[in-house]
Order: sequence, then C-alpha cells, then structure tokens
Amino acid sequence: MKAGMSILSGLMWPRTLRSRIFLILLVGLAFAYGLSFSVLYMERYMSAKAVMLGTLENDVATSIAVLDRLPASERGDLLDWLSRGNYRFELGPGLAGVPDSSSKAREIAGKIGAAAGHRFPIRIERIPGEVNRLQAHLTLSDGTPLTIDVTPRGVMPIAAWLPYVFAIQMALLILCTWFAVRQAIRPLGELAAAADALDPDKDGQALSEAGPSEVAHAVRAFNAMRERIAHYLEERVQILAAISHDLQTPITRMRLRADMAEDSPEKDKLVHDLAEIQRLVQDGIAYARSAHGSGEKNTRIDLSSFIDSIAYDYQDTGKAVSVVGLVEGAAFTKPHALRRILSNFIDNALKFAGAAEISVERGADNVVISVMDRGPGIPDDMLEAAMQPFFRLEQSRNRETGGTGLGLAIAQQLTAKIGGSLRLYNRSGGGLVAEVTIR
Repeated sequence: MKAGMSILSGLMWPRTLRSRIFLILLVGLAFAYGLSFSVLYMERYMSAKAVMLGTLENDVATSIAVLDRLPASERGDLLDWLSRGNYRFELGPGLAGVPDSSSKAREIAGKIGAAAGHRFPIRIERIPGEVNRLQAHLTLSDGTPLTIDVTPRGVMPIAAWLPYVFAIQMALLILCTWFAVRQAIRPLGELAAAADALDPDKDGQALSEAGPSEVAHAVRAFNAMRERIAHYLEERVQILAAISHDLQTPITRMRLRADMAEDSPEKDKLVHDLAEIQRLVQDGIAYARSAHGSGEKNTRIDLSSFIDSIAYDYQDTGKAVSVVGLVEGAAFTKPHALRRILSNFIDNALKFAGAAEISVERGADNVVISVMDRGPGIPDDMLEAAMQPFFRLEQSRNRETGGTGLGLAIAQQLTAKIGGSLRLYNRSGGGLVAEVTIR
C-alpha cells in the first residue's frame, strides 16, 4: 500500500526543482487568493442579507400599518407603490403552498412578525417551483386577508466585468510566480551547467558571483573548487614529468654500463629491461607534455598528403598500414599533435592486430579520421576506462602486449588540445575503431 502511494506521489510530484517551487508558490498564492475571495463573498452576502432583512422589517411594518388603516376600497391602489424588488403585497389568500420550517423561512417570518408588531398572526409557506419563493399570510384588523410574496435574494448580482478582472489577476499571479521561480533557479542552472562542462585542462572563465548572497557563496565555492582541481592536476603532471625526466640520466648510465659488459644472456635481459624502462619514461614525459600543451599553432594541412605521409612512414619499416578510401580536402589543426594522436592509434592497432587501416570522412563542418583494426577489440564496459592513464586491458608488463597504458590517454589529452573529440568503439565483424573528430 505504501509502495503504491509512493509511486503515485512520484508520478504526481514534479521532478524538477523549478516545477516544484512554481507549483508550491502557485497553489499557495491561489489558495490564499481564493480564501480572500471567499471571505469577501461571504461578507458581501451577509451584508446584503442584513440590508434585505432590515429593509424588509422597516418597510413591511410601515406598509402593513398603512394598509390596515386605509379603507378597503383604497388599498388596491397602493399595492404596487408599497411593493419592492424582493417582495410585493397581494390582497387575498395567495397561492397554495407547503409549510416551510427552514431557517431562512423562520428568519423572514420573525422579521415580518416583528414588523407587524405581533398583532397579526403570520403563516409562512413555500411556493413550489424553480424559483425560491415564500409567501407570508396574515389577516388585517377588518378581516381582509393579506399576502406578502417574498423572493429571497442572496448577494447582489455580480458585475459583468468582474470575471475578466479575476482572469487578469490569475494571469498576473501566474506570471509573477514564474518570474520569481526563474530568478531563483537561474543561478542554480548556470552552476549545474558549469559543473557539467568542468574541464580543468581547459582555461575557462570563472562564473559570475553576482546575485543573492547564498548563490554568490555557492558560486565562489565552485570557482575555488575548480581552481584547486586544476592546481592538483597540474601538480600531478609536473611530478610525473619531473620523475620521468630525472630517471633518464641514471637509465642512460645503466645502459652504457650494460653495453660495456661482456655478452651474456643476463646482459640481453638487462638491456631489454632498460629499454622497457626508457620507453615508460618517454611515455610519461609525452603524457605530461600533452597535458600542458606544446604551444603549437593551428595550420592548414592537406589531408591526403598528411595521411599518406603517416602511412608511408610505417610502410617503410615493414608495418601493415594502409589508407582506405579516397582522402581529399584540407583541415585547420595542429599537425604535430594530430600526427601523435594517429600514431598512438596505429601503434595500438599494430600491437594487438598486426595491421591498421586509416579512413577519412568529411562532414559539413568536421573531419573524422578513423584507425581500424581486426584485433580482439575491447569489452564495451571498458571502452571509457581504456582512455584513462596507465590502463591496460592485458595486465602484463610486456611491451608487446600490455604496454605502459599511456598511449590512448596521451591521444585523449592531445585531442582536447586541438579542440576535437575522441571515440572508441568495437568494429562490426571484430576489431576496434579509434576515431578522432576535428571541427
């Protein structure tokens, strides 16, 4: 039961903060406005009722006294003159009705009885029909029956323009509520958008700290957090670069000593290990440089010549790298950064598949360069993790299989520096596609 109620409340309650605040304010203000309108309506009703009963008592008292004193032959001439909008006098027994013991009938009977001075017994009956109608029957001093036909009225009729005023007021209420909610929620929306777009690797403008004090405090905290994250990342990259750079000197000394040693299986293993360490250090330096950027300027390149030169460099060393399809047109980008991105893609393809294919597709406002292979691919749930630093799908330290895990991370860093986007996805029929989009 509770679960059903919670589901129902979840369906009825808006999901966004903007809608919730708007609904709360609108319902609250509309309820308050309706309560005020009801109070005014009741006050108007009670005032009109008091005026009607007071007028009925005073006028009827005078009218009965006049009719009782006039000769019977002259009474008919004054009936219309003595009648009012909500009651009129008739000589005679009136219409056949039914006894009415309602509070309104008793109240009217009391007023008419008080008006008659309780000298004339009064009987109140309700006349059946669509209109609420009462008749008071009494007998004058000379035995002439007199009927007072009363049509009770509630409040005074509403003016024709009042519904339009009410509609305008409700529209103004909705507009003011929407504006208030918009003013309150807009800074939160800007803060959320800035949080979604947060990229410490890119220089961006700090959020404006204008607005209410609570919002300004939240924005100041966000700007400070952004600066701290950028500082921590910069320190991390600097430490990595410093360690990688300082390791090159002892590695070089060890390499020289190993080369001077006598040939033996242990020497070959040592040289191989030193080469592995040196490649790891070089990749660390490359990752640090990609994070900080090299200050390279954008240049217009011919795509066909650029892609062919990369493929020829690999083919000259006996690597199976080919260009698929027709490549044409030009691009405006950082050529050295793009070359390093594609080289990392190709190195991965050669390492895991033994061959790589390069294709280029031009869009309306972008260029998509893909490096494809027919290797084992990457599980779909690990595609994003594959671009993180030091991620290795194969956990060995062998350069031919596991590697250092920095190739795709470097490519992602450089892609951000050239203002592009990188995507990995498994190829139909087996293999992996590494795709870089240049806008």
